[in-house]
Amino acid sequence: MGETVLVTGGSGFVGSHLLAALLARGYRVRATVRDLADMRKTGPLRGLPGAERLDLYAADLLRPGSFAEAMDGCRTVFHVASPFRMPEKIRDGRAEMLQPALEGTRNVLGTVDATPSVERVVLTSTVGAIFGDYIDVHAMRDRTLTEEYWNTTSTIDTNPYHHAKTMAEREAWQIADAQDRWSLVVLNPGLVLGPSFTPSSESGSLFLMDELMRGLFFYGAPDFSFTVVDVRDVAEAHIRAAETPSAKGRYILAHPDMYSFAQIAKIIRSHYPRKFLIPRHTVPNAAVRVLGPRFGLTQDYIRNHLGIRFTVDNTRSTRDFALTYRRIDQTILDHYEAWRS
Repeated sequence: MGETVLVTGGSGFVGSHLLAALLARGYRVRATVRDLADMRKTGPLRGLPGAERLDLYAADLLRPGSFAEAMDGCRTVFHVASPFRMPEKIRDGRAEMLQPALEGTRNVLGTVDATPSVERVVLTSTVGAIFGDYIDVHAMRDRTLTEEYWNTTSTIDTNPYHHAKTMAEREAWQIADAQDRWSLVVLNPGLVLGPSFTPSSESGSLFLMDELMRGLFFYGAPDFSFTVVDVRDVAEAHIRAAETPSAKGRYILAHPDMYSFAQIAKIIRSHYPRKFLIPRHTVPNAAVRVLGPRFGLTQDYIRNHLGIRFTVDNTRSTRDFALTYRRIDQTILDHYEAWRS
């Protein structure tokens, strides 16, 4: 209570929920955003309960030293800022994904090294730093996703977001291991869903759900499944990672079971049966293989993801953080209702 912390990327989907959770706990919070004048993103933050304890700073992931003022005097740094876009929205993987993720991590942690007050860094990574394609997990022990593995198959061309996050997390561990003043805890969430404070977020998870809810899959959903976690649980896990002295290493944040487009659609239709744009059927896999390339899906992507499921081991998060995950139907319905409004 009353401690000052820094959140990078405070206007993002995860970052804004983390700000709300920290303010509710009584923290004094500093948050960085790219543009203080962008009221679409900063307005909702200034309206959060407890916002009198929130200070916003402008910072650029690619500009060394731009986080120094905001970080000075903070004990904990939550490095959340990093772009997340679906593959079809990425035009230049190096410029849009790799440089902000990797150089941003170097710049933020370089400032941490130069800021004596910082004792702990909580880094937001992704399960995509553990695996590249779903088929990779079938080569893991018991076909189960655990923190011990690393993504070794993604490249800047085949999966730029996963590649960028893998490179950034590896860099973070290398920087952390080179010193002994501050500790690093890394969180690896699955697809983050739930209500958003603002429609201006560019998060890839919001884009993916928007495609489903506005009827892109009206005639039927392909059999793609996802590791899912509620954004509010992700925010809570960040705080517990900071407040738990014994926390160390990586933590997967996701439900043990994967959820498909069809399952997500069924949850929405169970409460909104007249929403006819929500799909009622699953497209046969053979049809997806034929039609997928017309929607930007390569045959490699289809072969390595379509119909593939695996188990997620979230034991470390539930044990070390005493984290209880929200029910998936609550997450999906809250996400849908926020999207409608």
